[in-house]
Order: sequence, then structure tokens, then C-alpha cells
Amino acid sequence: MSSVCTQCRNDLPLPFAMKMAFQPIVDLSAQRVWGYEALVRGPNGEPAGTVLSQVSEEIRYRFDQAARVLAIETAGTLFRDPNVRLSINFMPNAVYEPNACIQKSLAAAKRAGFPHRNLMFEFTENERMQDAAHLNTIIEAYRKLGFLTALDDFGAGFAGLGLLAKLQPDLIKIDMEVLRDIHLSRAKQVIVAGIVGIARELDVRVLAEGVECEQECTVLRAAGISLFQGYHFAKPALMALPEVPLLTPRIDVKAAG
Repeated sequence: MSSVCTQCRNDLPLPFAMKMAFQPIVDLSAQRVWGYEALVRGPNGEPAGTVLSQVSEEIRYRFDQAARVLAIETAGTLFRDPNVRLSINFMPNAVYEPNACIQKSLAAAKRAGFPHRNLMFEFTENERMQDAAHLNTIIEAYRKLGFLTALDDFGAGFAGLGLLAKLQPDLIKIDMEVLRDIHLSRAKQVIVAGIVGIARELDVRVLAEGVECEQECTVLRAAGISLFQGYHFAKPALMALPEVPLLTPRIDVKAAG
């Protein structure tokens, strides 16, 4: 525990610079931007991999904390709609004690005037889960604090039904490889229909990520999905919020009259 406390007090800067890009999550049923995912980038917009490749075991905790704070503080300067959510990726293995490790994020939200109830934390499990109980503890702690949690890359690697049964987050993001060219694949359509049905029974919302064309979007909407993310709607923008041309502008009837 002493090493954990030392990490929490350690405010040393990271040995590299980074910025955040934001990609919209759209709710097509409501024709609005539901939220934005914060995506780490290099200082000149370099891909996430160029940053993540520099994150060693020794600085994993500092990086996770710094990325959260940067995302929240940047969102505080960019967001104008008080109901739009901010989705932040986090490393489960960098969270030692959820209520302690979240304090810097809460402080950042307070400084930025960002409603912490609008925060969503995404996790993914690219390797077999070693301690599902610990991750479940994180999810329960975050839920009590009013955050949403999301399981990213659902259907890829180990982020599948077994993990969903153990954790039951608020939202699952179906992996883009499952969705790619779904309009051409009966098998993928059946699989997604099954995922949507299971999620509905568990009261878990479904988001389709990596959507790239109208045909994919049409099939996924017919399957009952309303939340979308992908290049079909907007590419991530560095330290800015991209426009979403496909959303139908709302018309103020009184103003129009």
C-alpha cells in the first residue's frame, strides 16, 4: 500500500508530451452528439501508438492519471452542452484503489467546471483477465460515484461474453472488425443481433464503433443500435471537437414561425 500512496503523491512530469483528440459518439435516434471519446495523441497529432509505446511499467500509473486529467481539463474548455459525455480510456492495472486513484480526476473536473456525472470510463482487455474481481470493484466504485463504464472492443480477443457476464458495464462497444462490411455478411448480422438481444436483457447499452459507411449504419440501426462512432460521422480532431455533418439540425419552431 505504501508504494500506491507514493504513486498518488508523485507529480513528476511524464518523459514525453501528449495531446488529446476527440471523436464524437452520436445518438442517431435523438439526432444529437451523445458524447466524445478522448484519444491520446502525440504533441503534433502522432498516432496513439507512438505515445503508448513509451509507457513503461514504471510510469504506467502516472500516464493513466495524466491522460485522464488532460482529457477532462481539455473537455472543460471545449464542451458547451452540459449533457454531453466525455469517454476516457483507462488501464485497469493502473488503478490500485478506485476511490483513491480517482481523486485527481475529480479534482480536474472541479477545476474545469466539468460535471463528473458526465464522465464515462472505457476499459478493454487485450490479455486474459487475471483479476476480474478487481475490475469489478473498479466498476462498482465508479458506478457509486455516478460514472458510466464501458467495455471496449467487445467481440475481440478476450473482451467477450464471459467478461460481460462477470462485469456487466453500462455500455459495450462492439469491435469494428465484427461490424466491418456487416451489410455483406449474414453471419455478422446474426452475431450482432444476438449481442443486441443479450445486452437488452442485461440492461446494457450497445455502441457500434468504427462505422465507415452508410450501408453498415443502416444494417446496425435495423438491429436496434442507436449509438455510433466512426469515420462515417467524423474523424477525431486534435484538441478540438469535429463537426458531424450527418446529424439533422434541429429547427426551432418558434424561431422559424
